[in-house]
Amino acid sequence: MSGPAEQGATSRPPVLEGQAGAQQDPPPAPETGARARRFWSARRLPASITALVLLVLAGAFLYDIAAVRAGRRALGWRRTLARQLAERPLDDTWVLVGAGVAAALGLWLLLLALTPGLRSLLPMRRTHPDVRAGLHRDAAATVLRDRAMEVAGVQSARVRTRRAKAKVRAVSHFRELDDVRTDLDAVLTDTVRGLGLARPPKLSVRVRRPGRKG
Repeated sequence: MSGPAEQGATSRPPVLEGQAGAQQDPPPAPETGARARRFWSARRLPASITALVLLVLAGAFLYDIAAVRAGRRALGWRRTLARQLAERPLDDTWVLVGAGVAAALGLWLLLLALTPGLRSLLPMRRTHPDVRAGLHRDAAATVLRDRAMEVAGVQSARVRTRRAKAKVRAVSHFRELDDVRTDLDAVLTDTVRGLGLARPPKLSVRVRRPGRKG
């Protein structure tokens, strides 16, 4: 249990500055003015599927147009498609369904293009303009849980970390609940600050007694 907690502790230079000096480690680099932005997902699967569909459609139309230019008849599916588009009114059910599907796909692609994704990766403060670092939400939750288990009176703890909030649910089998909650607030606030996140999540701590068995 001490392994993740020690890893989390070493990632908080402002708290352990004196300790780092005692171990003859180099002092932490001062923060720069570079803004820590969220990491963008490459989204290779949606991009690959879209490119493949467009390639197939463009290749089919290009082949049929070249065949017509060469003196052959247009393929049946293109003649049927042209006839259906010419004869069906705009308020036809299938026309509306097709337009709705195309609009939904277009909005989905725009959403993927305009949103960063990688919600599970929390950006950390930038100490160098050419270096970007991130901390996975599960790793942050593990560090917070291990630190919570070190508080006297805590029997078990569950931590759920989001981008803006970290929910801590602890079970205390002795000591007053208010005292345990106060200690948890102090310890976890220091731990969150030591994680080095660009936007530290807000803590929500709840402590309860263990439920009765049977």
